[in-house]
Amino acid sequence: MNKASPTSEPKLTLSDPDRQQKALDILSPLVLTKTQKERVKEVFIEEMKLGLAASPERKSSLLMENTFIPELVNGTESGEYMALDLGGTNFRVIYVQLKDGKIEEEIIDYYHVPEDKRLGPGTELFDFLAYCISDFVHKRNLNLTGRTYQLGFTFSFPMTQKSLNIGLLVSWTKSFNCSGVLGEDAVQMLTDAINRRGDLDITVSAILNDTTGTLVMGSYLDPRCGIGMILGTGCNGCYVEKVSRIEKWPGKHSEAEVIVDIEWGAFGDNGVLDFIRTKWDRAVDDQSLLVHSYTFEKYFAGKYLGDLYREVLLTLAKSGVFCEGNVGGGEGGSLTKHGSITTKDISAIESEHFHGGRDDVKKVLERLGLKPDEDDLSIAQHVAGVVSYRGVVLVCLLIGVLLDRMEREHCTIAIDGSLFQHHPRFRPLMDKLISELAPGRPFDLRLASDGSGLGSALTAAVADRLQKKS
Repeated sequence: MNKASPTSEPKLTLSDPDRQQKALDILSPLVLTKTQKERVKEVFIEEMKLGLAASPERKSSLLMENTFIPELVNGTESGEYMALDLGGTNFRVIYVQLKDGKIEEEIIDYYHVPEDKRLGPGTELFDFLAYCISDFVHKRNLNLTGRTYQLGFTFSFPMTQKSLNIGLLVSWTKSFNCSGVLGEDAVQMLTDAINRRGDLDITVSAILNDTTGTLVMGSYLDPRCGIGMILGTGCNGCYVEKVSRIEKWPGKHSEAEVIVDIEWGAFGDNGVLDFIRTKWDRAVDDQSLLVHSYTFEKYFAGKYLGDLYREVLLTLAKSGVFCEGNVGGGEGGSLTKHGSITTKDISAIESEHFHGGRDDVKKVLERLGLKPDEDDLSIAQHVAGVVSYRGVVLVCLLIGVLLDRMEREHCTIAIDGSLFQHHPRFRPLMDKLISELAPGRPFDLRLASDGSGLGSALTAAVADRLQKKS
């Protein structure tokens, strides 16, 4: 078979022209038209405007949160800093030593949050976090006399920021549901827990999420960085915005720019993207943990892409176009079973397609008890390409809007996440599409690993520099 290209639109060629046309007709809602693409950009611009407005005419699906970070890494940072990276059941405590803006030493330890701490009183959770910080400091002999630390706190839950070191929890997600924390300042709760111990000289100087940390990490790698993005299990973006455009931040400010956390995973939660929503997208949403939320990332993010792919194949099978109408039922599940195909499977299928093979796609289908013929394998590869291609297009439409908005001579885009790192179509196609969608806006895509950890420590260093300057 011929090799496909990661940067080309997926094409389907079957031995039966009628079957081919029927399959393409069924899949057509997944192929974005020029009109739809333009409308996505227009809606995104409007939602950003509403999210930054002081008194919007309606609520935006974009939070457009002010992170209160007015500067990025500039190469003068020196000192010892710490970070606490909390976003799931496993978290990290990190120590970083900087000299003239360069990381000289880093130490990372991993900890696990027991279920009773994730579901119990909030004070017990933060006491446990303070205990782990203390364990780290003493185990690593960092508690030498006279040492004080600024700590960056990556708190990857929805929050409203009031300053660089004030973050009010909006809602718990994932497997956390601690009482007494909603509406409270996570920094103050961690600070109180640290103070209750009495054995740590640590100031929590910054709170941020992993997307913001990725942008800060990107500025460490390349001072031209102006956009940060998570492209993995979920998806979010942030960028450097002119303070004059943030109408909802009242008063006069000395800062010219500040990082704005878009929270675009929820883009479309208010229905503004329903014009591209397919029945398969609705099926994925209905089966998700948080229905009618995180609409945008459900179109393509790693947590959902496998099930989107499965839902499309299920429709093709029920239409008699795929595997003679058989929906499977093997040891690995079936086309009707949620989670039976993963995004990792899609990455493997796409990678194999670009090398002219079919073994992986055959293994995935046979695992589900299906017996595909050559045309079935072609269809399965094509569907993987179609759902992936649409996802890259959607991401690039938003990035193109940001590049036009920022009007920089050059903008590096810092990205972290498994989808960007491991899906073979995303990075090369992003390079191509962003160039087409934002002509005349030079950019680079830069992998910025561990923005949630090292980026958080670097943010503490930036906060320390700003405090000394003021």
